[in-house]
Amino acid sequence: MDIPRQVVSFLTLRSLKLATAESCTAGLIASLISSVPGSGACLDVGFITYSPSGKAGFLGVKEATMNEHGLTSEEVAKEMAEGALRLEACCADVCISNTGVADGNAGDDPAPGTQCFGWALKLRDGKIVSVTETKIFDGERNDVRRAAALYALSRIEHHFNSIPKG
Repeated sequence: MDIPRQVVSFLTLRSLKLATAESCTAGLIASLISSVPGSGACLDVGFITYSPSGKAGFLGVKEATMNEHGLTSEEVAKEMAEGALRLEACCADVCISNTGVADGNAGDDPAPGTQCFGWALKLRDGKIVSVTETKIFDGERNDVRRAAALYALSRIEHHFNSIPKG
């Protein structure tokens, strides 16, 4: 199963554009999409916002949200995805966001491998709706990052079809 190819096909057939707002995956989601021939028809922009100042300054994530819930939280992932779609220069209809911890020590909070995701959809009337999810992946740092990127992509069609659009 070639997840990036399936996502490009899904987005292209529906004339949808994708944005990514990535922290832990650091551009890997966009890179996987761009590796597919024809992906230029559906990939709009990608943001790598590793730092809190990047999340706040570029994507509009509220400092209060980061302080209250932590950088690795569904609340931050949601604000990242929705913030990207609100940017004037962003022409995307769909955004995937990711924030998490790729490695660490046992007993750390959040646990090593914890990844929070957001999937946001801009409706025709301009309203943005989103869903979030947290998963924990096993493996070394880059194994976690790759698994998170592929998971984020694998859930686009599911969330697109399940998000209430009106």
